[in-house]
Order: sequence, then structure tokens, then C-alpha cells
Amino acid sequence: MSGAMKTILTLSLFLLAPLSTPAQAADAPAKFKLGMVLDKGGKDDKSFNAAAFKGAQQAERDLGVEIKVLEGRDDNSSEPMLRSLAEKKYDLIVAIGFSQAESVKKVAAMFPDRMFVIVDAIVEAKNVKSIMFEEHEGSFVVGAIAALTSKTGKLGFIGGMDIPLIRRFQMGFEAGAKYINKNAEVYSNYAGVTGEAWNNPPKGKELALAQFSKGADVVFAAAGATGMGLFDAAEEKKMLAIGVDSNQNWVKPGRILTSMLKRVDIAVYKITEEAKTGKFTGGVVRQGLATQGVDYAIDENNRAILLDAVKNKADQIKADIISGKIKVPDYYAQGTK
Repeated sequence: MSGAMKTILTLSLFLLAPLSTPAQAADAPAKFKLGMVLDKGGKDDKSFNAAAFKGAQQAERDLGVEIKVLEGRDDNSSEPMLRSLAEKKYDLIVAIGFSQAESVKKVAAMFPDRMFVIVDAIVEAKNVKSIMFEEHEGSFVVGAIAALTSKTGKLGFIGGMDIPLIRRFQMGFEAGAKYINKNAEVYSNYAGVTGEAWNNPPKGKELALAQFSKGADVVFAAAGATGMGLFDAAEEKKMLAIGVDSNQNWVKPGRILTSMLKRVDIAVYKITEEAKTGKFTGGVVRQGLATQGVDYAIDENNRAILLDAVKNKADQIKADIISGKIKVPDYYAQGTK
């Protein structure tokens, strides 16, 4: 074939090829974009942030959304991160953790056409959904489980940052333990008063060992990644621990009696689905035992140590809390928000 004929053939094929016009390209629907800012614990804390990240991943997989997950370095980093996501036109922006409340309030006001979500705090704005969990209810149940399992009648609680939210866990846990054994002793300690308290496993282990040395044989930690130290101590001393937020039973099988589930993963997935289908509304949503927003975990990793009699009693307590027969004391009800 001559060079001239090749040129003519190439030109003919080019002219016959379908052209994509700007109008046609614009017809393709834009992908829904979910942006998330985690708190300082990070997505690898195996607890609170990990649950939120899991929900985002499920939304990406099942709903076909595009996700961007940012991890805060400190309490001052959330505002620029939220603003960046809004400027990049992320449709739904989710802030994980109470410490981001002021940042969400400020950025949501700057971008009224964006949808925002905050977990563990209330921000009153038309374009903000606030998701709150009834941690005290789930903590009451695992407190009862701890007391039913304990051989010494002595239990422990380790909090991360000393804030009202974690005091709420503690109060619920203590009330649940004393519901079963009015003479139960509950030792309590906190890892600190700054954001560093969420990511300090050595401190968690130190506090756990001290509580075990005083006779506690079941210890519950609501401390983010700091709780990993409790699990190490429980393994070392052959005692029992209770995990939090995510199902942590797998971390030390046979040493984690159960985990107090806080279903942030389900909440993130559901709110993303609502937003993607045009059903997003601002306001406050509360998730407790009645909505399965909190619960306790049982699986192959703890079934051998969480006895049937204990599980049956825990399920009865759950039902009684849901029905209102059992009133769980709430730290927030004391006027501390």
C-alpha cells in the first residue's frame, strides 16, 4: 500500500469514528464523593476511628461512592481539613469525634450547599446531622457481664481522655456491675487530659497492671488505641479485658471477654446512603440498644469464655433497658455536656 493510500485510509477511519462531544460527556453522572476527617486516634486504632473507616469503605464498595479519609494530627488540624474537602466539592463530609464540633460549626456555615455529619457532638445547623450514641446503655450491659464473670468482685475501668463522654461510659459500666453485685468494687483511671490519651498503649498497660494488682480480674477500657495496652496486660497476667467501639475480640482471643460495640460503621454507611439518594436532613440522631446502635459482641473468639448463662442474663438486661424497666444513669443528665 502506497503512502498516499495509507493517509487516505487513516483519515477515513478518523472521520468515521464516533465523536464524544462536551454535551455527551456532561451527561455522565458525577460520582458521589464522601470525605471523612478522623480524630487523632487514626484509622488504625482498632476502635472508634477504625469503625468509622470501615463504614466509609463499605459505602465505597456497596454504594459506589468516592471516598477520601483524612487523619487529624491534632485538635487544630480538623478545620483546614474540613474546609479543604468542602472546597473540593465533596458532597458529604463526616467529622469523627467530639473535638471537631467547633470546626464543623464554622465550616458548615461557610459551605451551606455541602452536607456535614459529626459523630459524638451536637452542631445545630440545617446542613449538619449530629449522630449521638447512648454509650451508657452498652456500658451498663458489659458492666453486668463483667460482674457476672468476675471471681473477685473487683473490676477496672480505663478511660482515654478525661471528658464527660468517657465519664458516661464509666458511670454506665459501674451501674451495670452493681446491678449484679451491689458490693462490686470498680477501680477507675484515665490516661490523660489531652488528645494524646487516645493513643498511648504503654499508659494503658501501666494502668491495667495496677488494677490487676489490686485484685481486678475484668477491666473495661474506653480509650481508643490506648486500650491495646490493656489487652497486652490481660494476656500477660491471664486476666480478662473488655474492648470498645469496634469488635476487638479477635485482638487477644480468649482474653477479651466481650466488646462494647458502638456502631459508628453502620451510622456512617446509612447516612452516606441517605445523602446519596437525596434523603439527607439535618438534626440529631440518637443510637442506643433499641436501634442496635450499641451492643455487646459475641463471636468465635469469645464464645468459650462468655458463658451461656451470662449471655442470657445480658440479653434480659438489654430487653429491660429497652422497655424502660431498667433506668441507666446518664452522666450527661447531671447537666454536664
